[in-house]
This record gives sequence, C-alpha cells and structure tokens, in this order.
Amino acid sequence: MLRAFLKRNSRVPYREHLSTIEDIIEDARNGRMFILVDDEERENEGDLVIPAQMATPEAVNFMAKYGRGLICLTLTSERVDELTLPLMARHNESRHETAFTVSIEAKEGVTTGISASDRSRTIAVAIDPTKGKDDIVTPGHVFPLTARSGGVLARAGHTEAAVDVSRLAGLNPSGVICEIMNEDGTMARLSDLIEFSKRHDLKIGTIADLIAYRLRNDRIVERTLETTLNSDFGGEFKVYVYVNQIAYGEHIALVKGDISQGGPVPVRMHALNVMEDVLGDRSSGKSDELHNAMRLISKEGRGAVVLIREPSPTSLSDCVKVRMGESPAEKPEL
Repeated sequence: MLRAFLKRNSRVPYREHLSTIEDIIEDARNGRMFILVDDEERENEGDLVIPAQMATPEAVNFMAKYGRGLICLTLTSERVDELTLPLMARHNESRHETAFTVSIEAKEGVTTGISASDRSRTIAVAIDPTKGKDDIVTPGHVFPLTARSGGVLARAGHTEAAVDVSRLAGLNPSGVICEIMNEDGTMARLSDLIEFSKRHDLKIGTIADLIAYRLRNDRIVERTLETTLNSDFGGEFKVYVYVNQIAYGEHIALVKGDISQGGPVPVRMHALNVMEDVLGDRSSGKSDELHNAMRLISKEGRGAVVLIREPSPTSLSDCVKVRMGESPAEKPEL
C-alpha cells in the first residue's frame, strides 16, 4: 500500500513549488508554520502545520483567520493515555478513521477558552510533560487527535505527519494542524495551496515525501534474537528473529552455512501460514512447501528461509476464513 501511495504522489503536479522534507523539518525546528499536502486519492487537502510547542497565540490566530478549518492538536498515543483522554466516538465510522478524542481546555489560565491566547495556553498545558490529567478539563475548545504508532508509515494522515515532523525536528512529538479552506468555503486544493503559500511565504511539503524520507532514514527492522535450531527438516540452522518496529511484527530467518561468500545463495521467502505449515492442512496442496525448502537448502549446504509473519491480530482467524471461503478481516487503511 505504501508503494502505491508513493508511486501516485511521485507525479504530483507543480512539483517545482514543493519543498524538500529537510527544508520542512528545518522550518519546524525554527518555529515556522508550513503546509503539508496529502494523497490526491485520500483527502487531497492541505493543512497548516506547526509544532505544538511553537503554537503561539499569533500562530493559532493565523490558522483561525486564514486556514479557516478546524484547529486540532495532534498527540502521540502515549500522551493521550497520560491525559486519560477517551475517544470522541467509541465506534469510529469516519472515512479515514481520524482518532478524535474529547475536546479539552486548560484548567487554569484561560477565560472563555476560544480566544487564540486561550487555545495556545491549552495546547501548552496538554503537551507539557510536567502536567497531567488534573491540569485539563473537558469539554473545551481544543480538539486532540491521536497519532497512530509508527507515524506516517502506519497511516498517511496529517495527524501522524505533524507528530513525525516535530519529532524529526527534535521537538515535542506533537503538532497543531488546521485544514485550509478557500474564501468561498470550499477546500483548497494544490493549485490553491500554492497561491496561498506564496501569499503568506510558507513552504509546502507532501506526506508522500515524508514517508519516503522516513523509509530512507529510519531503522524500521531490527534483529533482536539469535540462536541455533536442530530441525527434523534439514538439520542445524541459525535462527534470527527480526522485528518490524512499525507494526511490531516478528519475523524469522533460518540460515544454513556461510552465506557471506560469493555466488548465488538459495533463499526461500515464505509467508507463514499456521493452517498449512503447522497443522499440515493439505487442502491447498502447499503443506510441504516450507519443509521441502528447508531440506533443499540443507542439501545445498547453505541458504536461507525467511518466514514472514502477518502482524495483524486476526491473522489466524483470517487463515481459517480463507479456508472456509470467506473474506478475511479488512485491514485499516494508511
């Protein structure tokens, strides 16, 4: 899904008007507001974004006056838990599953709560690590959004993008965002956003470029364990456990012999299926494939079997449903 997203957005028109993610991060670090644009097949909108710790009353007022959309505070799930903020809706049926919590207000230091200075105060309290649930009240005039763990690599939304950029800038991992609307009340699209950015001297970046930046620079997969296995299906293998840090999926590499030497190395990439590989379900005709691959690599004297596990919590029931002719559970979109 990420590849399709990046491919679509590699052909964004007006590319010459867009800034690099490095420039966006630098502006964030210096407290400058910027615009982030999402996928044309998603919301196809641009949001004003500023790191939450830089959200001065002037910044909040600018968003209200020129952005015209809903001003929201993006927080990590850990911070939302610390503030014990419940979701606004128990069953989220919104198109993109935007995770609104109940609205909030600073308990002290505000008047009506709606002014730019009051909202700036509420934002400052909500992100302050020395403050907690007793320092805010609900409802209020600031609308928190919970960013998904993994950021834009898990969900390509403005919520996650604002948190990611702030984190990459070395700031508190939180942001303030506001959709940009035209004067006639319609959503601003890319051509409108370019004119808006010129008028207000703001940089524009894309979430697709942020995803690509993180894929280039983040360490997404890490090796966590190593041991030796003496198997009935090929003798001794080195076993390495790798963890996908985004979806926390654990995967296994079985290595036979020295694969660092030159020449072709036999490799089997295998999507682990409990029904076939563990229970030996013969209905698909594939129940022997994994064990045969291990025996073949053992015969060659070197090689690797990479077992890819589905990180979904419903992966086992999905396998059973497929065998029953039913559709597996839908995975959440980016």
